[in-house]
Amino acid sequence: METKIGITTENRNTGVQKLCKLLADEYVLYTKTRNAHWNVEGYDFYNKHLFFEQQYGELDEIIDSVAERIRTLGHYAPATLKDFLNLTQLTETKSEANDSIGFIKELLIDHESIIMFLRENIDFYTDLKDYGTSDFITGLMETHEKMAWMLRSHIK
Repeated sequence: METKIGITTENRNTGVQKLCKLLADEYVLYTKTRNAHWNVEGYDFYNKHLFFEQQYGELDEIIDSVAERIRTLGHYAPATLKDFLNLTQLTETKSEANDSIGFIKELLIDHESIIMFLRENIDFYTDLKDYGTSDFITGLMETHEKMAWMLRSHIK
């Protein structure tokens, strides 16, 4: 059945392409945060182990909400690792050491990259008359800004 929500099919198609890239970025960042949780070592292991767990929990909720937004717009969400790796702007590279500072710096760069992507696309969705997605990604941007602040606060 056709999705009739006041956004043209062309605009929904155009907007969903960027949401699929966002979903891929979120999934790669989630995976990298899980890696940090599992593999962090050092004097601050327990504290950072719990911190990374809290962060990947938030990212898990974000991933689900982005996929559901794609479905709301009448499309299927990409859902394979191959799809995510083809769509993401993030890299899988990781620091050589498994220390918390290395993981934090790496994750911070990725959060900031996603923040910039979101900020650059708020007006894009408004121009498509997709005010729901514009509002949705504004909220995601605020969430990532807070998560980035939390990461940044560990390395000051």
